[in-house]
Amino acid sequence: MWLKNSLFAPQASITPVARPSPGPRALWPPLDFTLGALACCGACVFTNPLEVVKTRLQLQGELRARGSYQRHYRGVLQALWVVGSTDGLRGLQKGLTAALLYQGLMNGVRLGFYSYTEAVGLTDAPGGSLISGAAAGALGAFIASPAYLVKTHLQAQTVAVIAVGHQHNHQWFDPHSCLTALTAAMISGVAVTITMTPFDVISTRLYNQPVDEFKRGRLYCGFVDCLMKVCATEGIMGLYKGMTPVFVRLAPHTVLSMLIWDVLRQRALLYRH
Repeated sequence: MWLKNSLFAPQASITPVARPSPGPRALWPPLDFTLGALACCGACVFTNPLEVVKTRLQLQGELRARGSYQRHYRGVLQALWVVGSTDGLRGLQKGLTAALLYQGLMNGVRLGFYSYTEAVGLTDAPGGSLISGAAAGALGAFIASPAYLVKTHLQAQTVAVIAVGHQHNHQWFDPHSCLTALTAAMISGVAVTITMTPFDVISTRLYNQPVDEFKRGRLYCGFVDCLMKVCATEGIMGLYKGMTPVFVRLAPHTVLSMLIWDVLRQRALLYRH
């Protein structure tokens, strides 16, 4: 009887205990800045021709009444054709260096700052998301404003036949100057660091692993095995461990190597002639 009553007696409802959802994880701020900058710089390479055309269209007929000036650009597609046929394909990428600097600074700061405010919980407050977004955008625009100025000057600069707006005629670097070699070496140092750090990490792990009595590695069977194990256990960022010291060493090494090589090469060419 007791068993029957216990089986058919109404059971008290069990209310599941809600587990607090973990908040958004914050990335290391320099890494967050770098990822945001790289993402927007990658997009900028493809959209910069449209930025060139946009700048020309906005400057065309500056402070002139409609119909009182010659219209070189009559639309996006026609403007792309005019710039490409007159300035060449390089003309469609005018100001790319300054545009990449602008995008990297503005969006790196904007996305990185907003991500940080989201991670610390500022966006959870009433109106916090709006305030954080506005502050991130304003901070990014303020920091990147000088790069935007240079970008606009360079994108407006063209031959007199299709020129619009004021022509500043900036001359960046002498192609044979040491400053050109220095700048190129710094850019190449960043590219090499990003590209080669995963290979450097894998090489270090392979060379440092213990071996058995047959001189075979105990941890990794080879390059691919090491790559898969690092990604599976440490995540993709495990391949970028030590990237900062890699760049700190590689940047001056590359700069000095390229600079010395360029100086020696120029000296050799002078003596040859």
